[in-house]
Amino acid sequence: MRSRMRFDDVAWEASETISDSWVAGLFQPDTLRSIGDFMIKHRSGVPTELCQPRAGTFNVSFRMKFDDGGSALIRFPKPGTTMFPEEKVRNEVATMRYIQAHTSIPVPFILHWGTREESPLGLGPFILMEFIEHAMDLGEALNTPTLGVEDRPILDPAVDVEKLEMLYGQLADIVLQLSQCSLPRIGSLVQVDDFTWEPGHRPLSIGMNELVRLGTLPRSKLPTSAFETASEYFQALANLHGEHLHHQRNDAVDSADDCRRRFVARRLFSRVASEGRLASSRNDHGPFKLWCDDLRPSNILLNEHLQIVGVIDWEFTYAAPVQFAHAPPWWLLLEQPEYWPDGLEAWERAFEYRLQTFLKVLVEREETALRRGRLTPEQRLSGPMRHSWENGDFWVAYAARKSFAFDVVFWKKLDPRFFGSCAIAVQDRWKERLGLLSEEETRCMEQIWSIVRLFG
Repeated sequence: MRSRMRFDDVAWEASETISDSWVAGLFQPDTLRSIGDFMIKHRSGVPTELCQPRAGTFNVSFRMKFDDGGSALIRFPKPGTTMFPEEKVRNEVATMRYIQAHTSIPVPFILHWGTREESPLGLGPFILMEFIEHAMDLGEALNTPTLGVEDRPILDPAVDVEKLEMLYGQLADIVLQLSQCSLPRIGSLVQVDDFTWEPGHRPLSIGMNELVRLGTLPRSKLPTSAFETASEYFQALANLHGEHLHHQRNDAVDSADDCRRRFVARRLFSRVASEGRLASSRNDHGPFKLWCDDLRPSNILLNEHLQIVGVIDWEFTYAAPVQFAHAPPWWLLLEQPEYWPDGLEAWERAFEYRLQTFLKVLVEREETALRRGRLTPEQRLSGPMRHSWENGDFWVAYAARKSFAFDVVFWKKLDPRFFGSCAIAVQDRWKERLGLLSEEETRCMEQIWSIVRLFG
């Protein structure tokens, strides 16, 4: 049984082709000169060097050094991998300015930003910001030393406990501060004036980007506005899982039974969502919490003393249901559960062990914040995080956000929770649940298989 849904390889190749071609064009002398001139125009000082561009998954960055010892960084979304570039940049600018105004989390200072039309040579929407000097990122500091650059990162199993507590403690402070940012709706931030932000747009998530890029989901199927309640948002996410199965054109399923198993999982998850059983009734109408899909160690910058000096890449940040903020950070192990080499249960055992360390230092940070008057007892995060892990809410939030990882989480964690224990093997459990479908749902299941098999 293949639990994790694969990316559409045809879509992935097309995405990479567009992205690689665009990046290659950046190395033309005239292009580099235009980018450099643009940066100099918006950052005072005498320039000394334009460094080679650096490409991540979603962006390409250029760094310009100045004789005052500082640097500026201009960042463009990559065509082919970023499906909503203008929206992404607009959201990130509003988020970074909100975080600067409401927390002490170190984020880059924005010098200038604009649309594609305002960019050098029309390269795309951009953010020009001060570069944060750093020695390494947190992912490098925690990764297993024997792993290579091409390997997926995994927390060093032999990491020194004091070092881990020191780094986890700084992470705990960041997560704690974000959890104190309360907002009235679910959505991406809009800056209304110098002192006011509100969730005025749909919550643009990394999952939405990837569903369009690698799941061939039509853009018309995505949410178009902010949400007033958590239950509405969970229902929207459940609907996206179903639409994903319906619309991915390649590599979605292995067989008729594989398609049926995935359909049953999505239909049952949607049913639970429609019954309001995924959202917390206490917080259904808010307040909602600021949540960053891409907050992880590789986006956290350290100096040579292993102190956090910057947190970057806030583009997929939005006000989200409180369950998201109350779930312990999956990235404590660096690797996602669906990619763990020995399977979900092995990830869970390793995670629980490290979670105790994280919760220990989180409590310590809470106590310090309480003494300094920066936190009230009701704002403690350690209790809700422990509860989320112990009662399984962690897996509800994870499955709701992760369409490609949904199946493995649903059958191993959510099916027993919502539909009772079952002695049947996980790969065959869907057959036991077929009786829960209506005749119309069963017909829809077979129709989807007839569509999916046409595209292989």
